[in-house]
Amino acid sequence: VGWCAIEPRPEYVGLVRNSRVPWAGRSEDKSDRGVWALTCLFTRAGFRRRGVSRALALAAVDFARAHGARAIESYPMTTTNVIEEELHVGTCGTFAAAGFVEISRPTLRRVVMRIDF
Repeated sequence: VGWCAIEPRPEYVGLVRNSRVPWAGRSEDKSDRGVWALTCLFTRAGFRRRGVSRALALAAVDFARAHGARAIESYPMTTTNVIEEELHVGTCGTFAAAGFVEISRPTLRRVVMRIDF
């Protein structure tokens, strides 16, 4: 009924090389393989609004930690003035429920959240 995309942050070449959004105001090493990125959450129609995304985020945290991650970042949208098609990156509430905290807000609608182990 759902899936998520998570792997070491450097594996997301577009995120590391091309995307300005998560890096606004930050100067850390983008190639750090100990930092993972949870970039997408998808719940099949008919199963949405049942906590599937929250369960996926929690499972992703466990998976990344078990595979050596020191931290995980996510890049959700705020739910203000958002269209449903943009929510594949998740919402702030989903990640907060999994233990992530906001570390920056590079745009009015985009947030960078992180959990460190």
